Amino acid sequence: MILALESGFESRCQVFLHTQGAADVAHDLSHIYRVVKTAKQLATEEEADLAVVIPAAWLHDCVSLPKNHPERHLASTLAADKAIEFLKSIDYPCEYFESIHHSIRAHSFSANVSLKSLEAKIVQDADRLDALGAVGIARCMQVSGALNRTLYSLDDPLCEMRQPDDERYSIDHFYNKLFRIADSLNTPSAQAEGRRREAVMRVFLQQLALEI
Repeated sequence: MILALESGFESRCQVFLHTQGAADVAHDLSHIYRVVKTAKQLATEEEADLAVVIPAAWLHDCVSLPKNHPERHLASTLAADKAIEFLKSIDYPCEYFESIHHSIRAHSFSANVSLKSLEAKIVQDADRLDALGAVGIARCMQVSGALNRTLYSLDDPLCEMRQPDDERYSIDHFYNKLFRIADSLNTPSAQAEGRRREAVMRVFLQQLALEI
C-alpha cells in the first residue's frame, strides 16, 4: 500500500505541520484539513493519483508567507522543497517526488506556474475552493482584519460605480479576486463546487447591502 493511503501517514503530516507555524490566520491547520478533504473528494471524482494528491495537499503550505510579504511569490517553491525533505525523512516512495513537488509549487496564485498534471490541477482547485463560500468569507475577513482594511467603502460599498480597491476595503476583495476564482478552476468537479460556493457569497453581499 502507498504510504499516503496508510493511516499513520496523515498523523505524521499533522505532527510535522504543528512544528512549522502559520503565516497568517487564514493559513492555519484548519485550512490544511479542509484542503485535504476537498482534494480527496476531487481526486476520487476525477480519478487522480491519491499517492500524489494526498501528500501535496497536506504539505502545500508547509512554508507560507504573509500576503504582503515581498517574497510571497516564492512561498510555494519553498514549500515544495521542504515537503520533499520531509517525505524523504519518512521514506516516502521517491517515484512520486517530482509530481508532488510540481503539485505544491504550482498551486499558488502568485507563483504563476503552468499546471502539468491532473494531480496539480486538483491540489490547486482544492486550495482555491477554500477561498470561496462561507469559509471564504470568513477567511477574507480574517486576513483583512490583520491588514487593517476597512470593511467597505461608505460611498459605494459594492463597487457599483468605482474600481475595487482591496488594499483599503475588505469587500472589494470579492470583486478584485474572489469572484474570479470559479472561472479559473481546472476540473469539472471543482468548477461545479466553485459555482455553488460563489452563489453563497453573492447572497451574503445581498444581505450586507440590505443591512447597510
